Amino acid sequence: MATINFVPDDYIQQRQSSRANSLYLILLVAVLCGIGATFSVLKMRQRSVQAELNQLSQQLNQAKEQIAKLEELKSKNKTRMNVMMMTANLIEPVPRSILLACLTNNLPSGVSLTALEMKEKEKPKTASPAPSAAKPGAAKKPAAAVKPGPASAKAAAETPASPPESEVTLTIQGLAPSDIEVANYIANLNEAVLFDQVQLVQSEEREVEGLKFREFRLTARIRPDLKLTRKDIEEIRKKRDQTI
Repeated sequence: MATINFVPDDYIQQRQSSRANSLYLILLVAVLCGIGATFSVLKMRQRSVQAELNQLSQQLNQAKEQIAKLEELKSKNKTRMNVMMMTANLIEPVPRSILLACLTNNLPSGVSLTALEMKEKEKPKTASPAPSAAKPGAAKKPAAAVKPGPASAKAAAETPASPPESEVTLTIQGLAPSDIEVANYIANLNEAVLFDQVQLVQSEEREVEGLKFREFRLTARIRPDLKLTRKDIEEIRKKRDQTI
C-alpha cells in the first residue's frame, strides 16, 4: 500500500532552516558569552597587575628618597670630616708657652736668646718608589693595562681628601760666650722631646758693651709626629720654674 505524505516539501525545508538558524543563534550567543567572560577575566587581571605596578612604583619612589637622604648624610659627614681634619691640622701642635719654656730650659750658662722666628710650610710629598730593575736574562712580561673601572673611580671620588701635611721650623738667634756653649745648646735641643734637625747656620764674633760674644743662629724643626703627654708638659714647666 503506497504512503501518501500530505505535508508539503516547502514546509519541511522551512522547518529545517528554522532549526538550523536557532542552532546557529545559540552557538553565536555561547561564543559571545565566552568572549565576554574572557574579556572580563583579562580586565580583572589587568587591574590587579596595574595595582601591583602602582605599589611597586610607590616603593621605588620611597627607596629613591631614602637613597637621596643617605647620600646627603654621607656628603655632610665627608664635609664635617674634612673640616675636622683641617682644623686639627691648623691647631698648633705645641703651645707657645711650652715651646718657649723648652727653649729656655736647655740654655747653657751664659747663653741668652735675642730673636725667635717660627715658620710653617707644607711638607713635600714623597715620590712613589721606582719599579725595581729586572734581573739580567729574565724574560720581560708585558704589563697589563689596568683601566680604572666605575667602582674604583667611585671609591676614589668618595674618599675624603686629606689635608696637606705641614712642618714647623724655628730660627733661633742668641748670644753665647764661646762656640762651646753654642755646641752644648745644640746638643741639648737635639735631646729635647720637642725638636729635631737642630743645625748651626751662622756663628760670628760680636762685641757688646766692650765684651766679646758669639752671635749664633740656629734652625730647628718641631717633630712632626710629636704627641706631648701631660707628664711631659709638667716636667717642662717644672724645669722652667726651677730655672727662674
